[in-house]
Amino acid sequence: MAKLTKKQKEAASKIEKNKLYSLKDAAALIKVVASAKFDESVDIAVRLGVDPRKANQMVRGVVTLPHGTGKDVKVLALVTPDKEAEALAAGADYVGLDDYLQKIKDGWTDVDVIITMPSVMGKLGPLGRILGPRGLMPNPKTGTVTMDVAKAVQEVKAGKIDFKVDKTGIVHAGIGKVSFGAEQIFDNAHEIIQTLIKLKPTAAKGTYIKSIYLTSTMSPAIALDPKAV
Repeated sequence: MAKLTKKQKEAASKIEKNKLYSLKDAAALIKVVASAKFDESVDIAVRLGVDPRKANQMVRGVVTLPHGTGKDVKVLALVTPDKEAEALAAGADYVGLDDYLQKIKDGWTDVDVIITMPSVMGKLGPLGRILGPRGLMPNPKTGTVTMDVAKAVQEVKAGKIDFKVDKTGIVHAGIGKVSFGAEQIFDNAHEIIQTLIKLKPTAAKGTYIKSIYLTSTMSPAIALDPKAV
C-alpha cells in the first residue's frame, strides 16, 4: 500500500472515520480538505443497487448542473454545411464533417463531446471502435444526435453532462471545482442525485442508493449518508 504524503495525512485527519456526512456538510468539507496548488475537480461516485448486466436495470441519463462543471468543455459538431454557422454561433469549438471524420479515423479524439445530426450517424458507425471506448459516440438518448444542433451545443457548454452506471454498479461524474462555493457544490451534487433517484429502474429491488462519496482530485473520499442528501 502506498504511503500517504504529509498533506494527504493532514487532509485525512479532517475527515472523521466511519462517519456519514450530510451532503451539505460534505460540500463544505471538500473545500477544507483540498490542498493541491491547482483548482481540483470535485467528483461524485454513487453506488446503485442495480445489476447493470440486465437491460432493465441499466441506469443512464443526462443532467444539467445548475452551476456547470467548471471545465471548458471542448465540443465538436459534425454537421452538414447548412448547420455549420449555427453550431459555431452556439459556441462549438470545432465544426465540420468529412475532414474531422478523417482526423478521428487517424486517431484524433481531443474533444469532450461530439454533437451530430441523425443524417450523419451512418458515417459515424465505422468509427465506433474509436469513439465508443472514449465515451464520445453521440447518442439520441443524451441529446447529442439532434437537428437542433445549436441548442445541444449551448446545453453542453452550460453544464449538461451524461452519465451511465458502470459494470460495478457505480455512477461517476465530475460536478465542479474546489474553487466553487460550498453551496454550488451542494446544488450540483443534489441535482445529479435527484436525477438518479428519478431514474430508478422498476426492476431494481432492495436498497437503490447504497453509498455516495464526494472526492476532489488529490484528497480522500468523504462518505455521505444516502438518507441525508
